[in-house]
Amino acid sequence: MSRQSPPGALEEDLARRALEALHSNPELSQRALADELGISVGKANHCLRALVDKGLVKLQNFHRNPKKLRYIYLLTPQGIEEKTRMTWRFLRRKEAEYEALQAEIAELRASMDAQEPTSNKG
Repeated sequence: MSRQSPPGALEEDLARRALEALHSNPELSQRALADELGISVGKANHCLRALVDKGLVKLQNFHRNPKKLRYIYLLTPQGIEEKTRMTWRFLRRKEAEYEALQAEIAELRASMDAQEPTSNKG
């Protein structure tokens, strides 16, 4: 029994996790975001650009110290709504995977019980 995620689910999950991380900490650097998501800095940059292009995140400049220019990543109202939708889709997908796994475990147990010699039962 295969429990592969539907096409696009992995990218959506990455976007959802990025939105959650940025919502919790808008001052995350791209490197810190990459570390938190377990991806490369290049992939984090690509993800952030996609979120900005979709209008889910907006960039705002801020100065943490006078010598360095940094960005703050703010979720737009559309970004907050999309994060909620993504979370619901993720939850429904994981619940379906959980139910399928429970059914597979029950099938395996029944199969093993049927194969178990009667002298070992009980």
